[in-house]
Amino acid sequence: MTQRFGTPGGMRGLGTAALAGALALCGCGEQPAPRAAPPAIEGRPADDAAPKAPLPQEITPENHAWVMDAILGRPKHPIRQIGILVYDGVNDLDFMGPRYILGQAGATTRLIGVKQGPIKTVMGVQVIPDTVIDEVKQLDILIIPGGFTGTIEAAYDNKVLDWIRLIDQGTTYTGAICTGVWILGATGLLEGRRASTNWYREEAFLQKYKAIPANERYTVDGKYWTSAGVTAGMDMSLALLNDNWGHRYTQGVMLDMEYDPAPPIQGGTPEKTNWLVTWMLTAMYDAGVNPLVERLERARASAKR
Repeated sequence: MTQRFGTPGGMRGLGTAALAGALALCGCGEQPAPRAAPPAIEGRPADDAAPKAPLPQEITPENHAWVMDAILGRPKHPIRQIGILVYDGVNDLDFMGPRYILGQAGATTRLIGVKQGPIKTVMGVQVIPDTVIDEVKQLDILIIPGGFTGTIEAAYDNKVLDWIRLIDQGTTYTGAICTGVWILGATGLLEGRRASTNWYREEAFLQKYKAIPANERYTVDGKYWTSAGVTAGMDMSLALLNDNWGHRYTQGVMLDMEYDPAPPIQGGTPEKTNWLVTWMLTAMYDAGVNPLVERLERARASAKR
């Protein structure tokens, strides 16, 4: 069976049929009928050319690793364990977007639950995590997705915060998406660092955790990667992939996804959205967030007495 980019082995499990296309692009092997030259890609690295050594006509177990290295190169850091925190009320796309993208890096990629048993996402989808935080002591990449009320509750859960601090000691990359940045911020790890998060009260929440609002789609400060809401988590994950695995690997994943966003109308940020729509969503979020935060703050104050 031919493996594709989206299978558990990642692109390094790429099979013969898919490789044939890569060979053609590299100028190796049998050539298909001529096609129109593609438009120039702005910012394309100067070394984006065919490998110096000729590639074989087909991939075999013996040459597989060499072919993948010749086309894709080697990662900057060895990444073996990737973990994505999940919990009741997590946003579906916040964790599934990064899971799809980073799951193609050839590392063991797991969904890590806060407690035993299935979780239910913000959209009501039931998901069974691969493991739980009590069983994970080390990760190379940690991703913390957001949600709504479940995210706020996690940001006040000392067990979750202590686990993130422990895992962060050994990570190469620590990332958070959307309101998941609130959880990461609550650990204190973003203090004094530039960060991005969901547009809703972005500056207020980041300042609460003594982070510096960057107002960017995704932000990198040292090993800490943070993104704006939901879909920005995919851009952040692709940027992280590019940082460690390089542009060819990243383009391969993007091509597998056919990731070339073209929304039907303008929107997606407060600046591009009708002000009435922005006002309505803000009011709706306030109605859910404010009472919950006030209750959790009272509970925290009572516990300190």
